[in-house]
Amino acid sequence: MADSAQADLDRGVEAWLAAFNTALQDRNAAAAADLFEEDGLWRDFVSFTWNLKTLDGRQQIAEMLEAVLDDVQPTGWTLAEPATGDDGVTEAWITFETAPSRGWGHLRLRDGKAWTLLTTMQELKGFEEEKGANRPKGVEHTIERGRKSWLEQKQEHQARLGYEDQPYCVIVGGGQGGIGLAARLRRLNVPTIVIERNESAGDSWRKRYKSLALHDPVWYDHLPYLKFPDDWPVFAPKDKIGDWLEHYTAIMELDYWSGTECLGAAYDDDAGTWELRVRRRGEEVTLRPQQLVFALGVSGYPNVPEFDGAKAFLGEQYHSSQYPGGGDQAGKKALIVGSNNSAHDIAADLWEHGADVTMLQRSSTHIVRSDSLMEFALGDLYSERALAAGTTTEKADMLFASLPYRILPDAQIPIYDTIAEHDAEFYDQLRAAGFDLDFGEDGSGLFLKYLRRGSGYYIDVGASQLIIDGRVKLKQGQVAKLTGSGAVLDDGTELDADIIIYATGYGSMNNWLADLISPEVADQVGKCWGYGSGTTKDPGPWEGELRNMWKPTNVENLWIHGGNLHQSRHYSTFLALQLKARMEGLPTPVYGLQEVHHTR
Repeated sequence: MADSAQADLDRGVEAWLAAFNTALQDRNAAAAADLFEEDGLWRDFVSFTWNLKTLDGRQQIAEMLEAVLDDVQPTGWTLAEPATGDDGVTEAWITFETAPSRGWGHLRLRDGKAWTLLTTMQELKGFEEEKGANRPKGVEHTIERGRKSWLEQKQEHQARLGYEDQPYCVIVGGGQGGIGLAARLRRLNVPTIVIERNESAGDSWRKRYKSLALHDPVWYDHLPYLKFPDDWPVFAPKDKIGDWLEHYTAIMELDYWSGTECLGAAYDDDAGTWELRVRRRGEEVTLRPQQLVFALGVSGYPNVPEFDGAKAFLGEQYHSSQYPGGGDQAGKKALIVGSNNSAHDIAADLWEHGADVTMLQRSSTHIVRSDSLMEFALGDLYSERALAAGTTTEKADMLFASLPYRILPDAQIPIYDTIAEHDAEFYDQLRAAGFDLDFGEDGSGLFLKYLRRGSGYYIDVGASQLIIDGRVKLKQGQVAKLTGSGAVLDDGTELDADIIIYATGYGSMNNWLADLISPEVADQVGKCWGYGSGTTKDPGPWEGELRNMWKPTNVENLWIHGGNLHQSRHYSTFLALQLKARMEGLPTPVYGLQEVHHTR
């Protein structure tokens, strides 16, 4: 770009930031909102709202600013690096400060007005992470009798925490989400215990079927602070991920209680703490944290259909989460109920081990080839070419977040149009095999399906070819009943089976709250994940973010954390800062939290 063109882009951004800063300093919410397009979007992660909140249009932006400006006191809006421009849109990385925090953001301008603004809290003033030049010494160089080594201090700490010393926060669930959040909280000096019922960190991966591997590429899947080595495989096998999580837990010095089951929790209003009953390797312990985080993925209990005649079936039947994989399946007839990721992975594993496999597709499924996903959907953000262009993981996460969910489909549809054209022959072959395909309700593809439903897709890593070739048989329909020897479909078709695998997904993670706390608390929190605020029958208003994820819920001091590796990494930043602020007694007035009661 010519120097003059670059200067024009930078001046345009700087002029907007100066006008925005003036309006904010004058507490003129209307003038600040007028710097946005009429339907411009401002997505804020904690900095202004102590919430994850999208403001849609000038009126919502002005209302938010009227409510928060006196507390937030924003200032210091600065262009952080040279702006870029394409197709009439100027994009810029910006920094700013508020009274309690420092922030990082991303701005898009069209014709001098803000189309999108992302503001994120990055650190709390006075409570910064002890890193870089401020890292701890690790040892005192004053020689005294009775000095304790690092190991002795660690052992003493572990013996006391949860017994004489109570944690400020307990995280229920020690998978990648709980581990990553705990690492951020430790860096912020928030005493935290992670409880995990498996015997070792990483077991939730190790215990799955042996052929399981990540379908997302390595650049998308780093954990906080500690990236995978640059020779790590693009698609990591499950046991390799399990080992990484176990070592990460040790390296990050997390207080990780494996072999520990949560028996129940209740809030003690008088004490202002949760009372959490756990069984740790046979010993019952009561923990009294002020903050309780459920980090149990993006789903609840395995969803096992209750088919008529299930007890009459003479073969093996189990949910996909219990499928061990491998073994001699030669000559066995296997029926897989479902057609999403797990169904395809298990179909491939069964076929590889000699089974006669039939997949029962009950509804349409979105399929995208892994190579195409990496090339067209993720390549500009998470790839070697992105890194070479200067797009770090942190920048990629921010760019992903900088498109509010309302306009995200518009950005995704052209990508999946390109994929559909590029892989037209592949899709034609699948349709010819009888597979019922879709590209999402509006053609926006994989990620929007994941956000809206958490299911309904398969990233093809080879199993689709088995269907195309007829090596894995395909049937359409619903199970009417089971018999001793198989299944009868709703059209009367009879399918013989020795094994039935239910690749039928999982229930809402809200069910964990009902069982571990109470149905009333689960009802007060409402649905987790997906768009909207209410139930499936009455979805309620969409507030621009995923329901109840990584932000305050309707139940004080109760939080939900989850998502894939990318989301767990990125959003743990903002959840950790919310928890740290509360521990330090900082004012955290939450903007936009609607107390709505729901039916589970």
